[in-house]
Amino acid sequence: MLGVGFGLAVIIGNTIGAGIFRAPGVIAGQLPHPWLFLSVWVVGGIYAFLGAIALAELGTMIPRSGGQYVYSRYALGEYAGFVVGWSDWISSCGSTALVSLLIGEFSGALVPAFAGKGPVIAAAVAIVFAVLQWRGIIWGSNIQNLTSLLKALAFLALIVAGFMLGSGGSFAGTSATYSIPIGLALLVGTVISVREVIYTYDGWSGVIYFSEEVKNPGRDIPRALFGGVLTITVIYLLVNVALLYVLPISAIVGKEFAAGEAANLIFGSRGDAVFRGLTIVSMLSSINALHLMATRVIFAMSRDGLFTTRAAVVNDGGTPSVSLWLSALVALLFIIFAQTAGKVLTIVAFFFVANYVLSFISLFVLRRREPDKPRPYRVWGYPWTPGLALLGSMLFLAGAVASDPRNSGYALLLLAVSYPVFRLIKWRS
Repeated sequence: MLGVGFGLAVIIGNTIGAGIFRAPGVIAGQLPHPWLFLSVWVVGGIYAFLGAIALAELGTMIPRSGGQYVYSRYALGEYAGFVVGWSDWISSCGSTALVSLLIGEFSGALVPAFAGKGPVIAAAVAIVFAVLQWRGIIWGSNIQNLTSLLKALAFLALIVAGFMLGSGGSFAGTSATYSIPIGLALLVGTVISVREVIYTYDGWSGVIYFSEEVKNPGRDIPRALFGGVLTITVIYLLVNVALLYVLPISAIVGKEFAAGEAANLIFGSRGDAVFRGLTIVSMLSSINALHLMATRVIFAMSRDGLFTTRAAVVNDGGTPSVSLWLSALVALLFIIFAQTAGKVLTIVAFFFVANYVLSFISLFVLRRREPDKPRPYRVWGYPWTPGLALLGSMLFLAGAVASDPRNSGYALLLLAVSYPVFRLIKWRS
């Protein structure tokens, strides 16, 4: 059985990934002022915390593994659960592929012998972590704890180095130094920046994928959720403050990997190797967490008759073997067809927040429909705190449609197509 330590490890491992390296360049381009830049990271942390409050009640009330699929199906019906489950599973497998490809790309830059072999390395990484998890949940848990600890230490080293070796960077100037957007430009820039931050925070709900495997879900799930969100928020703020302390914000604007620029300034000729090594270390725990989570989603759906029953069988180590290898296979297909994987993930990213919307609605539905059902943890500030989380998610979706109508349209088309697929699976089962 799993405890709070594993919950924290899977949240940190799943959440902190390439986003923290990519997002600062986009945000600095929209909000080129240090305090505006940092404020959106605080907003992202508040949103994640409000969401954690809501999911803590659902996770302790319905302690079944499978993530948000479980709550949507229980509260809103099988079709709502099907949409959440399949979009969550596919996007998790796709994320596994993209993170693996990033490891392959950076490995080729660090080791000349690996140059040009990124997809092969990516496939090998995905398979190796699947084999380790196939040994059993204890193996998967221990690997998650170890890799998440290495990730936290790596980021701590980067933060300390930034403060020790930086020279003021963005904080050395005055307010007159910066061009602050106003009016509509400020509103649009804030919407785009908050979208980037929320994508980067996504993953804070990792522990709910393992609810029935947690020793004491009524106590440990809320502790893991709140502790995980707090830890991630602190790390993200410290990383960005350190980044601003090393670089002027103008040097961050538009950079795909701003942390790499900072590492070059701090460590000189070794900066690129340090940054790429840090990135590879941080990605390993993400691969392990994504495998674990994707496996639990398809396992839960299979157990409920929304996929083959074979995927609901666990081996002697407690791992759903068929679910694990199916998830690994889909990740490998994403790696092979990487040129289309990026577009597919852009489309299904729409569902990330849409899934949260359905989960928050499920909380309200169950409070009304089953007021007497035991709730080891109850949302404080109900209905205002979950209402704020729901409102924020709906505004986010509206902003996504307005800023990216094409891919949002593809997402809505996939939603329409999902219904006949759902009916076919129900008919076959």
